[in-house]
Amino acid sequence: MEPNYPQYHSHLLDLVRQLGQAVPGPMRGFARMHQEAVADGVLTGSVKELIALAISIAVHCDGCIAYHVHDALKAGASQQEIAETIGVAVMMGGGPAVVYGAQALEAVEQFKADLST
Repeated sequence: MEPNYPQYHSHLLDLVRQLGQAVPGPMRGFARMHQEAVADGVLTGSVKELIALAISIAVHCDGCIAYHVHDALKAGASQQEIAETIGVAVMMGGGPAVVYGAQALEAVEQFKADLST
C-alpha cells in the first residue's frame, strides 16, 4: 500500500506539536537548532534540505523523508535535484536506501500534486 506523504507529513506535524506541549524546553531547543541549521548561509537552505533528505534515506527514517521532501520542495529544490540526492543516499546507504529512495521519489510526486491543488 502506497503511503500518502502529504497526509503523513500533516499527521507528524500534529504529533510534534503534541510532543512540544509535553516537553516544551527540549522541543523549543530542537526547533531553534533546526531553524538555524537549514537557514541560508554559504549553503542555501535548499541544499541543506537535500543533505537532510539524503541522510533521512540512508538512516531509513520514513518521517524524516516526509519532512525533508516537503521542506526541500518548499525551499525550491527541483525534482531532478531531489533525484540526484537520492542517488547519493543510495550510494551511502546501499540496498535498503534504494527502497527508501524510491519512497522519497513517490513523496515528491505526491507533494507536487498536493501543492498544485
